[in-house]
Amino acid sequence: MTVADNLAGVPLFARLTREQLQELAPRFHVQNSSEGVRLVGEGEPGYTFFVLLDGTAEVTSGSERLATLTPGDFFGEIAMLGGGRRSATATSTSPARLLVMFGTEFRQLETAHPEIASLITEAMETRRAAAFADRPS
Repeated sequence: MTVADNLAGVPLFARLTREQLQELAPRFHVQNSSEGVRLVGEGEPGYTFFVLLDGTAEVTSGSERLATLTPGDFFGEIAMLGGGRRSATATSTSPARLLVMFGTEFRQLETAHPEIASLITEAMETRRAAAFADRPS
């Protein structure tokens, strides 16, 4: 299965054409992880965007569990697009296979295909809004 085929199965990219997926695919590289590996850490600088292809991961902030990620989910966009620091920790809870895109690749993507970058930005804004709505005032 090619990276483009993997991307086609990710809800975030479901609206893209085959041609767009094929152009996007080389911007990602595949990363494998064992169970229990901290993939990103809260407060750390963040220059990468991840798409979970296989396995599961848990997202936490402090001691609070925020989400369980399954294949097709993505993370890392908030730091990459919104301030440079990770807003949460993501830890693999099983062996995992991920697609990883570095910030420089994303910047090139923004220029070449703003419609794709817009989908990721929309997701980031939705997550940020949900995070602020859950905080006590």
